[in-house]
Amino acid sequence: MSTTHRIENFRAGCQVCKDLVARVKKMACPSCKVIVLDMKELKVSNRAKSLNIRSLPFVVIDGRVTDCCDGRGPDEDGLRGALLG
Repeated sequence: MSTTHRIENFRAGCQVCKDLVARVKKMACPSCKVIVLDMKELKVSNRAKSLNIRSLPFVVIDGRVTDCCDGRGPDEDGLRGALLG
């Protein structure tokens, strides 16, 4: 993966969220910027609401909502596809 991405991880602090952050960091390219966002912060929760995020954990790549986590939990193949796409 040579393309640089801004990868935002919306999380609530649960173990599933922590596991997804670890997977994202492992999969991301060395030049990618991985950002962990805590939903307990009002600014973060307002941003999630504006993006129509309804389940956690959730990943946004380069400002685009991904479908790798939507409604069914984290999907590693979907995440990999979003990072490569």
